[in-house]
Amino acid sequence: MDTLSTTAAHEINKLMMRYGVKFGIYKNGKFIEQLFPYDAVPRIIPHDEFVFLDKGLVQRVNALNCFLADIYSKGRIVADKVIPEEFIYISKGYLQECKNASPPKNVYSHISGIDLVQAKSGAWYILEDNLRVPSGASYPLIARELCRIANPDAFSNNNVVDNRNYSVLLRETMDFVNCGGLNVILTPGRYNAAYFEHSYFAERTGALLVGASELIVENAMLYVKDYLGVKAKVGAVYRRISDEYLDPMAFHSDSLIGVPHLMDAYRAGNVAIINAPGNGVADDKGIYYFVPKMIKYYLNEEPILENAPTYLPYYESDLKYTLENIQKLVIKDVSEAGGYGVVFGRELSAEKLSELKTLIKEEPRRFISQEVIDFIDLDIMEEDGSRIARKADLRAFVLTGKDTHVWPSGLTRFSRVAGSFIVNSSQGGGFKDTWVLSNAAINTNGVFR
Repeated sequence: MDTLSTTAAHEINKLMMRYGVKFGIYKNGKFIEQLFPYDAVPRIIPHDEFVFLDKGLVQRVNALNCFLADIYSKGRIVADKVIPEEFIYISKGYLQECKNASPPKNVYSHISGIDLVQAKSGAWYILEDNLRVPSGASYPLIARELCRIANPDAFSNNNVVDNRNYSVLLRETMDFVNCGGLNVILTPGRYNAAYFEHSYFAERTGALLVGASELIVENAMLYVKDYLGVKAKVGAVYRRISDEYLDPMAFHSDSLIGVPHLMDAYRAGNVAIINAPGNGVADDKGIYYFVPKMIKYYLNEEPILENAPTYLPYYESDLKYTLENIQKLVIKDVSEAGGYGVVFGRELSAEKLSELKTLIKEEPRRFISQEVIDFIDLDIMEEDGSRIARKADLRAFVLTGKDTHVWPSGLTRFSRVAGSFIVNSSQGGGFKDTWVLSNAAINTNGVFR
């Protein structure tokens, strides 16, 4: 059967508006809150293919956790010259304040958002690792909930793995590292881009949704205060605030959304912070280049999932290749995110190419270059029910507590512009549900047999 009718698709988007399923962005100094455009044609991943992805993603996240634990303690991977020392310690994501501050149970990346694309050959490639505050899992969850309202037969008639266990996995992850006390979700407030997600997961996990003004640190212990001023100990903080704003006593002193002395409680081992501060070094697109080497170094395994072919201008041979082939490459600023700082050489004028070459030569550590992967287009539904093809990626969510689990779903993002490779929501992209099949097959039209 087909997945959803045009009528059902319109109904789901109306329900999204009713329930406030929005994504906010800052543009030209203004906060713009808008609906996150939903497409009712799901991405479908066959069972065997997901089993392969599951193994590769677990391997990668385990290696990244080993890397973070290593560089904030003994630094063996640096001493053994697998990664150049200056490549780590000059990264904007490396925080000296986290040196020798081991998180509870030694888990650094509790929630990892790993971005993948599937080439037209069928091969999957990792494009990016998001280990700071990855967002997006709430959107396919709420979409599937609303789909059950708009089209109750969509899942009863199809062999799709149920994705409703994400909140359970998230709660188990928080409980595993909890240092004794309540679980809270720390939000900067409704003007954050993903505020819908903060409130959604607070409700689904039973955690308290709090702002910085509701938290206080006393004697290196974190407490939450209720409206009467009564305090209760906090054991785990799922923070939705960037590192630099997390604690004004440790990082940006002018932060109004952080909790003073939170890092004191963290360093004392009295509270878990999810994800651990300092993870940004593993988000660095320059460090991404070394993840296959990390897998071999820490796990003594060959990487299951490949990086996109990547070059580091930091190395002379890669700089030479980048400059000579810049028109066919994509250039990325290592410290940018959300689709910003991505430049396709083929789209630049001769003058702009010359300027970019000069900048790369002057600041080689600032950039990576990659071969352009012509990843697949997926069908999206037009207003009249017709379908058009658009580029789409997949953000897989990997949760690490006692064990590491890959959520059998994911956030599929698509570009709304024909031919564009930029799918990020901050750049105007939309999203669709991701259906992982248990053992069903589909034909070439995306229809279940």
